Amino acid sequence: MLLRLAIQKSGRLSDKSIDLLHGCGIRFSHPKGRLRAVSDNFPIEILYLRDDDIPGYVADGVADLGMVGENVVLEKGVQVEEVRRLGFGRCRLAIALPRGERYDGVSSLQGRHLATSYPRLLERFLSENGVQASIHEISGSVEIAPGIGLADGICDLVSTGSTLLSNGLKEVETILRSEAVLVANPDLSEEKRQLLERIGFRMDAVLRSKGFRYILLNAPVGAVGQIIRLLPGMRSPTVVPLADEGWVSIHSVIQDDDFWSIVDQLKEAGAEGMLVVPIEKMVM
Repeated sequence: MLLRLAIQKSGRLSDKSIDLLHGCGIRFSHPKGRLRAVSDNFPIEILYLRDDDIPGYVADGVADLGMVGENVVLEKGVQVEEVRRLGFGRCRLAIALPRGERYDGVSSLQGRHLATSYPRLLERFLSENGVQASIHEISGSVEIAPGIGLADGICDLVSTGSTLLSNGLKEVETILRSEAVLVANPDLSEEKRQLLERIGFRMDAVLRSKGFRYILLNAPVGAVGQIIRLLPGMRSPTVVPLADEGWVSIHSVIQDDDFWSIVDQLKEAGAEGMLVVPIEKMVM
C-alpha cells in the first residue's frame, strides 16, 4: 500500500516541497517529463501536478495528500482536511490599483472592474464588505490588465510587491494571507492515517528546526548562572566540564534572531569560543 502525495510539478512551491520531503528522509527521483515517482525507502508515491489541480485530486481520492498553497485550496472550495501549515510559500492575496488613483477604503472599489485568477475569494471579500464590482477572471499576467484597459484594478498574489511596482500598481487591500499547507482526503483508511502520522511526525521535526540554531560556548564556572539566564534552551542548557579546571562548555538551542540581541551580553558574562550551527531536525 502506498500513500499518494501530490505536489506542484513546477513553480514557487515545487522546490520547497521536494526539499521538505528530502529533509524527512524520503528518497525519490524527479525525472524530467514524468508525472510520478515512488520512494525507495518509504511507502509513498509522489504525483507531480499543476497546483490548481491538487485540491480537486485530493478531494476526489485520486491523491491521498497534497502540498499546495492555502489560497488555491480556498479558491477551489473543495472538501479536504488541512493537516498542517508548512511554513513556506508565504504570500498574500491583495487588491491593487494604479498608483496615481486615490483610495479611501473598500468603498472606493464600488463599480470597479477587477481582474483576477481568484474570482471566488474576491467575490466573497466584496460581498462581505457590501461592494458591487465586476470581476474578470483571467489566468496569468493579471498585473497587466489595468495597463491594457481590461480592468480598473487587480486581485492577485503578492510576495514582495516588486511586480506591482514595475507595473505601476499599488496594493490597497489584503484579502488573505497564505502559505503552503498539507491537505488530506477526509476519508483516508486507517492504514493510510497511520502512514500520514509517520510522515507528519517527520515534517514536524524538520519544520520545528527552522529559525533555531545550536550554540556551543566555553565559559568560566563562575559565569554559568548568568549565561544560563541568557540561554534558557529547550528545557535547560547542557553544561559539560572541560579539561581545563574551572571551565565548562555550555550547549543550548536558541532562536536565530535572539543570538544577535544577546551576543554582547554573553561576551560580557565571560563566554568565549562561541559556535552557532544550523539544526536539521528537532524531535520533541
